[in-house]
Amino acid sequence: MTDDQTPRRPEWAPDDAGDAFASRVVPGAGRNPERSDWPAPPASRRALTEDDYVAEALAGDRVVLARAITLIESNAPAHFELAQAVLRRLLPHSGRAIRIGVTGVPGAGKSTLIEALGVMLVERGHKVAVLAVDPTSSLTHGSILGDKTRMEQLARRPEAFIRPSPAGGVLGGVARKTRETMLVCEAAGFDVILVETVGTGQSEVTVRSMVDFFLLVLIAGAGDELQGIKRGIVEMADAIAINKADGENKPRAEAARAEYNRALHYLTPAVEGWHVRAYTCSAATGEGIENLWNVVGRYRERAAETGAFEARRREQARDWLHALIDEQLRAFFYNNPTVRDALMTVETAVMAGELPATAAARQLLALLDRGDSPA
Repeated sequence: MTDDQTPRRPEWAPDDAGDAFASRVVPGAGRNPERSDWPAPPASRRALTEDDYVAEALAGDRVVLARAITLIESNAPAHFELAQAVLRRLLPHSGRAIRIGVTGVPGAGKSTLIEALGVMLVERGHKVAVLAVDPTSSLTHGSILGDKTRMEQLARRPEAFIRPSPAGGVLGGVARKTRETMLVCEAAGFDVILVETVGTGQSEVTVRSMVDFFLLVLIAGAGDELQGIKRGIVEMADAIAINKADGENKPRAEAARAEYNRALHYLTPAVEGWHVRAYTCSAATGEGIENLWNVVGRYRERAAETGAFEARRREQARDWLHALIDEQLRAFFYNNPTVRDALMTVETAVMAGELPATAAARQLLALLDRGDSPA
């Protein structure tokens, strides 16, 4: 590379282009630390203190918000204390948003429905945060994190914030730090939190335990509607949306809605006085999206009247506590030096059929008290 001012044509420039493709290479200025008039580096590059995270997150700075979530999601021990300090200070500013979980069978159009709902909400003056959880490969432990690209229209709106996160192998497809991420987004002023899960292939009890309203998204014409999904997930839903109810598929969607409503009549609702119903919608055309939001509003009013809303929030805090205890006990166990030294030997004995798995587990757990290795 040269630093002179002589115009140079790139090799790919057309022969008849003249000087249209000519360019000059100018030497970089660099940053002089002795110059006091140089601006500070942007927040995306400089190290942030606890005060920086709290102040900028409360101000709604999207760059710092993203960095705060990255800090919370980090598994590095050095980040844990700072993340917890930030969370403690943001906690009093959270809790004012409506938290909606969206789950459903693969291919039901969850991302498209969330985008249609999100665009409608920001146009009505809401601030929407989407926490999209992508599946993590059990082989490579990687995730594509493509939800943001599938919500192109919503991603361009300044009133929306989309955060794709890897599931990390957590049962139910919910990222390990989703609860903390919700609190940070609420403190940043987002009043609608949408949590999209991987799907219904695993237990969705986890996401049900962290949201106020649980929406199950299904499609018609994919087989026997009542046998195509487990009863347990239907019982946890506060509403069912039959998506892709447009074009030639609309009659099938209406038939599926009627079939689900007949079945839901026999299920016990999670909230007293609330009747879970199935509704049709089309994320592609927008038909039925406004009605789904109205359903959420009616549910919130009814749950507030019966006290179920606050009761569920208290249960969420309790479940969060137990989830953190489980996580930290697991980390404490596997990080114990005595356990690490003995684990491979015990694993080998179990795989060889020399030691029952139950006895092996008790043997390893006993090491936490004895501080020695197995015989």
